[in-house]
Amino acid sequence: MAGRVVSPCVGLCSTTVGDRVCRGCQRIDDEIRDWPGFDADERQRRMDELDALRVSVAGRHLSVVDGEALQAQLERHRIRFREDQPALSRAVELLRVGRGRIRDLSRYGLEPRVALDAATLHERIASELMSAAEARRLSDADLDPSRP
Repeated sequence: MAGRVVSPCVGLCSTTVGDRVCRGCQRIDDEIRDWPGFDADERQRRMDELDALRVSVAGRHLSVVDGEALQAQLERHRIRFREDQPALSRAVELLRVGRGRIRDLSRYGLEPRVALDAATLHERIASELMSAAEARRLSDADLDPSRP
């Protein structure tokens, strides 16, 4: 029996205010609505897509130099993550939650590619994630003409 695949929800659903793509988890509104009906394989496929999206975007801005330090900080601050979640995808969550409090990214096992504070780094990553997620939504709509 396959293990349960958790939802990518981070408790910050902007689709409730009219966004077609959630600012928290980067899922498309239809994907959020249909999530409970997806089988385990479909959920895992979509989780993998979302992780790949985060890794691609975050990887342009930072690298994880100490995965153990990152995990320790996530646990210390009680930030949810999955065991199979790539480190850069985990880093996106850390920045989302701690962007206003993090002063030294190296203490979190992270190294920015350009010297930026955590808040600015998060802002850039979040903006690019939204653009990439919107492109994903439009690509899905092209594949399914019944979707707006």
